[in-house]
Amino acid sequence: MRGMRLWLLILLGAALCWPQALDHYRVEKVATGYRFTEGPAWSREGYMVFSDLPSQRIYKWTPGSPPEVLRDNSGRANGNAFDKEGRLYSCEAGGRRVVRADRGGHLEVLADSFEGKKLNSPNDLVLRHDSQVYFTDPAFGSADDSRELDFYGVYRIAGRDKLEAIARWKTRPNGIALSQDQKTLYVANADERTVTAWNLDRGGAATNERVVVRGIDGAPDGVKVDGKGNIWVACRVVAVYSPQGARIKFFEVGETPANLAFDAAGTHVYVTARTSIYRIGQLTKGAEAH
Repeated sequence: MRGMRLWLLILLGAALCWPQALDHYRVEKVATGYRFTEGPAWSREGYMVFSDLPSQRIYKWTPGSPPEVLRDNSGRANGNAFDKEGRLYSCEAGGRRVVRADRGGHLEVLADSFEGKKLNSPNDLVLRHDSQVYFTDPAFGSADDSRELDFYGVYRIAGRDKLEAIARWKTRPNGIALSQDQKTLYVANADERTVTAWNLDRGGAATNERVVVRGIDGAPDGVKVDGKGNIWVACRVVAVYSPQGARIKFFEVGETPANLAFDAAGTHVYVTARTSIYRIGQLTKGAEAH
């Protein structure tokens, strides 16, 4: 009897410590029929944009209505983000540049080269409250054959004509995110299957590079951080890690996730996954959209 009790205690402890796929969450497919969705970003005005890379389009989706084309010939736009003025920032993987569109749709190029060479293939970006832009510049597939830079970069746009390389990696950075207090920058490393973090000072400069998540299941893509500091990663599933890097839960959505975004209220997670957009009922308040 004592031996049986010991085994029960061991099994119970293992169950409590093992990352759990939650069977009571709700996954809804809210849009479908695309080729490869990416770059979800919520506007303060209550709608979300997302990219369909092969179709070279950015879509606008308002809950209750079908998605509509916001921008055609998008340069294979990937990651997107809004600033507090409602301007849309996009990483053009095909155009090899980072651009900003005003409310009228007029495009301004923010970065397209570094040290006299073209960027590789800008992938994802995030904005601080002071409108500084942080973005990743890997090169996947055929983009790797035409790159001019001898590294894969993580960059900061600190003002007009001020482009700084935070990291010059031999492996490829992918998704990028900020903590809610804007003091920590996170970047997924697709090749090493890790998430790296930096401290950001008041001026936005990055220091103290270190790996905070290891052993991710599949190549990590999009990254977000919720209000409790948990790190959400789009990989083989949507995996959630504690601030210390322990995987605490995961969600399956039916297709391989590419990226994710909290809605403006922080109550749901929207996931771009290959042909479709999914919505997950969230269990913890996320970072406010900005």
